[in-house]
Amino acid sequence: MRRILFALTCLAVVVTALPAPADPLAHTFSIVARDPETGEMGVAVQSHWFSVGSIVTWAEAGVGAIATQSFVDPGYGVKGLERMRAGEAAPDALAALVAADAQRDGRQVAMIDSRGRVAAHTGATAIQAAGHHVGRGYAVQANLMENDTVWPAMADAFERAKGDLADRMLAALEAGQRAGGDIRGRQSAAILIVRARSTGRPWVGADRVFDLRVEDHPEPIAELARLVQRQRAYNHANLGDELMTTGKVEDALAEYRRAAELAPDIVELPFWQAVTLASIGREAEAVPIFKEVFAKEPKWAELVPRLPAAKLLPDDPALIARIVAMAPKR
Repeated sequence: MRRILFALTCLAVVVTALPAPADPLAHTFSIVARDPETGEMGVAVQSHWFSVGSIVTWAEAGVGAIATQSFVDPGYGVKGLERMRAGEAAPDALAALVAADAQRDGRQVAMIDSRGRVAAHTGATAIQAAGHHVGRGYAVQANLMENDTVWPAMADAFERAKGDLADRMLAALEAGQRAGGDIRGRQSAAILIVRARSTGRPWVGADRVFDLRVEDHPEPIAELARLVQRQRAYNHANLGDELMTTGKVEDALAEYRRAAELAPDIVELPFWQAVTLASIGREAEAVPIFKEVFAKEPKWAELVPRLPAAKLLPDDPALIARIVAMAPKR
């Protein structure tokens, strides 16, 4: 009987030391960072785990960014942002949450706040190779890696990279993969970047510069980079719309042109640029754009007659007829 009781006691100790059964797994490598020039903050991650971005990445404009991984407790994301929103520095917020976590040894977490204060935690039982590096305005962290050069390579790449925050974080992920990456391979990736200050309209996504996920792909980082480029194009188009509403026509048209340059295969972007030009009486500038769009996808000409009712083109039958006539005959 004593032997049985002793065995049960030992088992209870082991179970207590393990992460809670409900904790999802996300063995992965990631970076949290802040751009000192813009104040933007974000998280980028890759893993051999489906939909890694749905559980690892957390960020709020004007507050901070968090990566919670290994044996994931999403509470680090919710509570970490809550603490930083209340004015607590990221290192203090992380220390408090780790101290209160009975399963801390299985966790890997990094946090950065709106002032660039940053901290990371790698639990003693995170699957090797595991570790992190905290630099100025960023932290890189990884577990279940091919080797222990992954996170140093990420740190070096981030510090050397040029471009905006998205460019630099993607460079870190690419370097981590080149150094060996996840020992199991690769499957998903994500990037989440928020603004330095809230727009006051977070419900329409205005606080998020990038919020992209690659759920399941043989080359997730490459696909993520492609989506970042695509998002840049639509960011310019959205800014163009905002500028038009405030009467800054030339600035708006410049944004539309930039959007079309970044995504030349998406005919919708130049189409709306042409519509905008035609709507403000600059038909001559709109003509070559309409012709190019209709040559690629004639179907877009069928949309034109519907636009006057939506107040997107003048209620001018002659103008509508001239635009539609630019489409190739079928």
